[in-house]
Amino acid sequence: MNQATLIGAAIGGATVLSFGAVAGYQAVKGPSYAEVLNVQEVRQVVMTPEQSCADVQVTHRKPVQDQQRIAGTAIGAVLGGVLGHQMGGGNGKTLTTVVGAAAGGYAGNKVQQNMQNNDTTVQTERRCKTANVKHEEVVGYDVKYSLGGKIDTVRMNHRPDERIPVKDGQLVLADAATGSRTTATN
Repeated sequence: MNQATLIGAAIGGATVLSFGAVAGYQAVKGPSYAEVLNVQEVRQVVMTPEQSCADVQVTHRKPVQDQQRIAGTAIGAVLGGVLGHQMGGGNGKTLTTVVGAAAGGYAGNKVQQNMQNNDTTVQTERRCKTANVKHEEVVGYDVKYSLGGKIDTVRMNHRPDERIPVKDGQLVLADAATGSRTTATN
């Protein structure tokens, strides 16, 4: 054999051995992905407090300065006494004056009471109430997968693609949104 043939055979043999070593390593290392077979959303009922507010018209009584209604009673008594004095004659005049003053004082008190009760202001006030509202939200995903001929299930916090990466025989569960990375074996 000539030298070129020997060199070619050596290079060919080394190439075959290299490919065999890589294939052997891949076989020992195991698969690099698990195939996703099915994904089911896991839902949970959640109560969320929601506040609703509205502007309402509220009527308030104005503050009263004369709580005992002395002014109304006094004015009513004077007017009632004057009217009572106009009626009757002699000793009856005194009696009608006293009765008129008493009746006028009572009437004046009630008139002032009605005026105070009707003395109101209307204001707009914001009234709010909180109610718990039920709704469902997705809390995870039950993922059925196949790895090395074995079928199993794992719960994930995000929806996976068609394949889940595997490192050292374990699933690599990474949430693309948060970047959190965990491994799981089932």
